[in-house]
Amino acid sequence: MSAVKAELLAGNANVVDYKISGEEIIKGRFINNQLFKNLHECRAIIFGSPTYMGGVAAQFKAFADATSDFWSNQKWADKIAAGITSGTGLNGDQSSTLHYLTVLASQHGMVWVGLDTPYNNSSEGINRLGCQVGVTACSTDGVVDGADLKSAQSLARRVLKIAGAINHET
Repeated sequence: MSAVKAELLAGNANVVDYKISGEEIIKGRFINNQLFKNLHECRAIIFGSPTYMGGVAAQFKAFADATSDFWSNQKWADKIAAGITSGTGLNGDQSSTLHYLTVLASQHGMVWVGLDTPYNNSSEGINRLGCQVGVTACSTDGVVDGADLKSAQSLARRVLKIAGAINHET
């Protein structure tokens, strides 16, 4: 996520960068009211979770379940949403994680943004794994491939562009 954060900061965005800790999950429920207050103020949210066993990590699922507290009020409606996931396999069912994130965003009335580049765009060195719905990344020994980082930066720039265009229209 640091590559995405750097890209967003370069675009003059205010960034809420957050890693869920196990201590915030109490009896299976994620609890952090301040984080949700901060996210309610955002124009865009880029969700990120490693893929474990074909889905989001348990910590992210606890976070997502906690969003049901304000789901009926649609506090995130019309916000831009995007997603990033990583795993150790070239596929590893990472696209199922991204699809989960799109459903979560849709339930909240968010507008999903995917990559706008063809598979293995060699001129820009991005989207080597060919996933359009978001960024899938593969790591070897804990190191993410450089093309996957470039893909995440490209998605961040696209989110900034679309969030800026929507902001100017309102």
